[in-house]
Amino acid sequence: MTASHFHIQEQVTAAAFDKQAAVFDELYHANSIIQYKRQRVRDHLETFLLPASHILELNAGTGDDAIYFAAKGHRIHATDISPGMQAALKKKIMQQGMAAAISSELCSFNELGKLQQPGPYDYIFSNFAGLNCTSRLEKVLDSFSLLLRPGGFVTLVMLPKFCLWELLLMFRGKFKTAFRRFTGSGGARAHIEGEHFRCWYYNPSFIRRHLKNTFDVRKTEGLCSLVPPSYLEDFAEKHPRLYKTLVKKEGKWKSAWPWKVTGDYYIITLQKK
Repeated sequence: MTASHFHIQEQVTAAAFDKQAAVFDELYHANSIIQYKRQRVRDHLETFLLPASHILELNAGTGDDAIYFAAKGHRIHATDISPGMQAALKKKIMQQGMAAAISSELCSFNELGKLQQPGPYDYIFSNFAGLNCTSRLEKVLDSFSLLLRPGGFVTLVMLPKFCLWELLLMFRGKFKTAFRRFTGSGGARAHIEGEHFRCWYYNPSFIRRHLKNTFDVRKTEGLCSLVPPSYLEDFAEKHPRLYKTLVKKEGKWKSAWPWKVTGDYYIITLQKK
């Protein structure tokens, strides 16, 4: 991807999330599986977070996670490329009186070297596949070491190249969705609120290999490997007993192969050497 195409990708991605900012919370707060995913991610982080940590959040969106961790006594610098998402975040900060605990900055994760608050941080966190919106993940990963103190942690929630639930959709005739992760360097076409942008898929092995000289992997978990993806709307409500069983099984097998690498997402945590 050339520099001009890279810049256009950032612009259209920002435009898509700008449009979604006004309806983001309304759309997703009522989705049981999204709330399950969010709690799983938070539980994962809290096994590594030290008290009163200083957290750099990438693609912070409307600030649900920033508000949550601030209420737990942490300080968060919440960044995003979308002005609309940042505006929604700032509104929440003011409404909940958390200006002392949460700062915000309009900044691309592709340009973390330009951060107004360069750290060092205790923790870097990116939730729900924000980093899948770049074709240059290695550039983002390279910036982490300078932003983190020695012994600091990184937790990323990413989309892998294979999702068992998605592949099974081919039996329902949804071939485009079933095979969308089988893409080359050009990425897959995605859209939000009528705005089209591209998405790339990265396996845990890509992150592990790229950071092996400066970070140790502490934990990898599959997320929605047995529990279905959240876009299968109302699954939890239509099949409550099955849903509870799948949640229980995923909790038991989330770090086991193959479930840790075949979910809709995976959670990976690394520690700076």
